[in-house]
Amino acid sequence: MAQEMRCDFLIVGAGVAGLRAALELAPRGDVLVVTKESVRESNTHYAQGGIAVAMEGEEDVGLHRDDTIAAGDGLVHRAAAEVLVSEGPLRVAELIEWGASFDREGGRLMRTREAAHSRPRILHANGDATGAEISRSLAALARAHGSIHFAEWTTVTSLVLGEGRVIAADLLDSSNRSRRVCARSTLIAAGGAGQVYADTTNPAVATGDGIALASLAGAELADMEFYQFHPTALSLPGVPRFLLSEALRGEGAMLCNDRGERFMERYHPKLELAPRDVVARAVARESMGAAPGESHPVYLDMRHVTGVDLHQRFPGISAFLAQHGLDLHRDLIPIRPAAHYLMGGIRTDLDGRASVRGLYAAGEAACTGLHGANRLASNSLLEGLVFGARAARAMLADALESVPANAAPTAIAPSTSPDAEVEALIARLQQAMAHFAGILREESLLKEGIAFQAGIESDLDRLALRISSLTRRFVEARSLARVARAILHSALARNESRGAHSRNDFPRRDDERFQKHSIFRGEEPIRFESW
Repeated sequence: MAQEMRCDFLIVGAGVAGLRAALELAPRGDVLVVTKESVRESNTHYAQGGIAVAMEGEEDVGLHRDDTIAAGDGLVHRAAAEVLVSEGPLRVAELIEWGASFDREGGRLMRTREAAHSRPRILHANGDATGAEISRSLAALARAHGSIHFAEWTTVTSLVLGEGRVIAADLLDSSNRSRRVCARSTLIAAGGAGQVYADTTNPAVATGDGIALASLAGAELADMEFYQFHPTALSLPGVPRFLLSEALRGEGAMLCNDRGERFMERYHPKLELAPRDVVARAVARESMGAAPGESHPVYLDMRHVTGVDLHQRFPGISAFLAQHGLDLHRDLIPIRPAAHYLMGGIRTDLDGRASVRGLYAAGEAACTGLHGANRLASNSLLEGLVFGARAARAMLADALESVPANAAPTAIAPSTSPDAEVEALIARLQQAMAHFAGILREESLLKEGIAFQAGIESDLDRLALRISSLTRRFVEARSLARVARAILHSALARNESRGAHSRNDFPRRDDERFQKHSIFRGEEPIRFESW
């Protein structure tokens, strides 16, 4: 039997939400932060555009709230938006005091504008490396704290229940050794699940593990049908869907089709600065060919932009494009939408409490209703700061006691690796989700997707019987399948089009029936609730 370990607070995920929570908790107990790879490998690290924050007084705060609500297409939980915009300035000021360095001009913080924002309020660092700078500053502070410990290259395989609550978690390290960690309370801050789709801007670690763990432990998920597709991911054969930040359009980038036409005027009066869901659908429609499966290229064009050194403003993007012979000043940049951000997740209150006692969630893994049906650009990093701190304070206030759990059995490395079969199942699921539950959906496709997903889950169940112990990749496959199930069933139940959820067979928004949040819980039918 593996040795049972103990800590006061267990945090799954080392992005902005997890690290901010760890710093809040550390003065009051021992904190263990578990992350599948190194601390720097998270969605936070790859966030380019910036962090949205209203630092110019009450009017600015009110406008930020209104922009957040408008972008969410009638489904934003107003109280969550109020919390974000009112507490955000303090959290960002705190971050600056802790050493985060944002770009300045003449000593003043530079602010840029992005889509659906009524004024410039986006802070950025090193041009297009904001998430990396925030992650760096938080991680440096956390590593220096004697009460915060890290388990890197470690996968959480399950949450352990006892006395009606989460009391522990089972961990698997890179050598396939397991251990059980008991904790007074557990925070899921493991980010999103972009890898459920074939095309995604998310890193390989974004497999929805935290969301799946919570769901398998009986927690409710909410708004899982709302997956935001970023409209401008680089589209080159054999090249990962590298994110081309919203900030490019904030600096004047236009979108054009293969005929050289600027097309956004046909879709929205704000043109390229329309909400992301609108722009993503426009790009998808412009790329459609006349025949099934036929597609046409769509481009991002900055050749007309003057007065801005695009290489200096976007050094990371420029360097990546240069590797493939492209230049923002000179070339049309081929783009396509890619899965980017999950508005749904583990259902929580405004203090991060999930529906299972002892379990908390913050950041992209959580759903407070903040983003509604469509996230406002650059609100995600701020969400992690604000709600990571709030969740930590709730964990302290609840003051749960540690409950002993039986130690987990020691894992034995499998004699034959199942990872080749697992990889094939993941690839099939990713392609299926892109086809059945992508940007444009309809009942027949969603039903086919549900049947396909059930087959993948059955294949994984059969594979589990043949292997002697879990591997990280098997856990990721199981997580992706669970997330896919929640997305498909939630999307089928919402018979309307709203924000990032677009139904060809129900093209209009239906406030009378569906101005509510979807709730997914295990095998139960999807239900809708007002918050």
